[in-house]
Amino acid sequence: MAVTIKDVAKLADVAPSTVSRVIANHSRISEATKRKVKKAMEQLGYHPNQNARSLASQSTQTIGLVMPSSGDVVFQNPFFSMVLQGISEGSHKNKYAMYLTTGKSDVETFEAVIRMVQGKRVDGLILLNSKVEDKLISYLRRRDFPFVVIGKPFKDAEEITHVDNDNVRAMREATEYLIDYGHRKIAFIGGSLELMVTVDRLDGYKQALNKANIPIKNEYILHGEFLREGGQDAVSELMALEQRPTSLVVVDDLMALGVLSTLDELGVKVPEEISVVSFNNVLLSEMSKPPLTSMDINIFDLGYQATRSLIEKIENRAEPTKRIIIPHKLVERQSCSHQVPLPSDDQNADEFEIV
Repeated sequence: MAVTIKDVAKLADVAPSTVSRVIANHSRISEATKRKVKKAMEQLGYHPNQNARSLASQSTQTIGLVMPSSGDVVFQNPFFSMVLQGISEGSHKNKYAMYLTTGKSDVETFEAVIRMVQGKRVDGLILLNSKVEDKLISYLRRRDFPFVVIGKPFKDAEEITHVDNDNVRAMREATEYLIDYGHRKIAFIGGSLELMVTVDRLDGYKQALNKANIPIKNEYILHGEFLREGGQDAVSELMALEQRPTSLVVVDDLMALGVLSTLDELGVKVPEEISVVSFNNVLLSEMSKPPLTSMDINIFDLGYQATRSLIEKIENRAEPTKRIIIPHKLVERQSCSHQVPLPSDDQNADEFEIV
């Protein structure tokens, strides 16, 4: 026969209602009683009927994850596996399951979210990126459905709980790092301008150049998918310019891997002939040749804090809106070198010391 709550209550010497409250993690039950009941459950091999609990509480104990629409980006880019690790740990700690959804297009993804929300399949949602003019955010706000964004919302950010890095500052610091190395011809390889992370990092890049009185050249600013191919296409275009850049800031490590492979094919040495700074500091950046200097944005923490914030909103609908900024740190490796100024640079030859 199957073990019941009454069996657990008898072994633990408590009322069946107490067992139910322990299972629901009721705050009024003492830790000593919780330990006693959990020990009895373990001895008897009792597992709560999650479906019955969900019907009783109108809760699924499940959070939905809205992945980017492009399947290639999700499955190839290590950023998403790392952020999922953080989400998974946060979910497991609070005994929530995860429900992943994506689509081949924004329309498919939007329709999948509607099915999740209206079908009451999840208690809340984590959006794994933030887009300019995001229909998903508008829909979820209209429905007053609990959600958290990883990234900065385009509109009304102060009214939406989100977890992000200070992407403007992080890119400004990455660009200033190259400027401090003597570089003035610095190119930017970014993702789609529909994504707020790209918008913010481009802003940081421009801020750094303006502060250093370095002209912003449109031909030095390129965009592509957050994939190896995106980096390959962009750097091929840059290397075809009459005045090549001497350094690159790349907004993603997987893109930077494509940059390095293309430079190698073209016979351009890194860092001797061109320096590269990347973002995310995933394992690829350490294993690349040469190892990449990369901005560590603590991807795991982005996922973990997003999950923690969402569960707080699910369990307390009066939870105030939060803006959580995850710290970043530049990890220096071997992809950058000092630029020796040449008379052909944008300054007079007599300003330089001849070595």
